[in-house]
Amino acid sequence: MARVTIETVDHVARLAHLSLTDEERQTFARQLDEVLAYAESIQALDTRDVEPMSHAGGSEVLRDDTPLPELPREQALAAAPDADGGLYRVPRVIGG
Repeated sequence: MARVTIETVDHVARLAHLSLTDEERQTFARQLDEVLAYAESIQALDTRDVEPMSHAGGSEVLRDDTPLPELPREQALAAAPDADGGLYRVPRVIGG
């Protein structure tokens, strides 16, 4: 039996102020049901012998954060496609 119904999708869509077609409602109900089924299968795993951890990549070795001399302005601007007056020039993106 499906855990996510069309009514559930309608309720969530109303909360999110979304308007969905009938096809989208059916698709989302099926997809959400599949996500919940997968989550249930993960919860069913026996993890008694798995040590708790705070991060998935717990064995990472990070380098020391050592300050270096600053990059000269000319060198920093050398790769800029458009520089003017010691600054990067970029296309206007707001209020253009």
